[in-house]
Amino acid sequence: MPICTFTSLFIMFRATKDMGKMLGGEEEKDPDAERKEEERQEALRQQEEERKAKYAKMEAERESIRQGIRDKYGIKKKEEKEAEAQAAMEQASEGSLTRPKKAIPAGCGNEEEEEESIVDTVMKFLPGPLQDMFNKK
Repeated sequence: MPICTFTSLFIMFRATKDMGKMLGGEEEKDPDAERKEEERQEALRQQEEERKAKYAKMEAERESIRQGIRDKYGIKKKEEKEAEAQAAMEQASEGSLTRPKKAIPAGCGNEEEEEESIVDTVMKFLPGPLQDMFNKK
């Protein structure tokens, strides 16, 4: 039986090769390494495109559901509301030489309303006996 078998030679060769790498020797260059790297990069690009397509499809489905809800309840998109408000402002200021007036929100004084004093508002929230005491005076 031979002292050095093929397996032991291979192990010795592999060990010296690894030792060479650890000591700063050059690594073996794989002739197909560049091709393999290109294939890997292409696979990554393809996976990224598939992921983006998947999420774009999911977002389109969500948007169709949102639009169905908007249609059902008569809600307008924020962009549509802003566009309508801008168009109304432009239309109102077409013949004017000055800047457009700011719209006064409802309930801010221009409308004639029943004006209640703060005392009347507080009285509504008081219990019955206290209301009677204040009303007698």
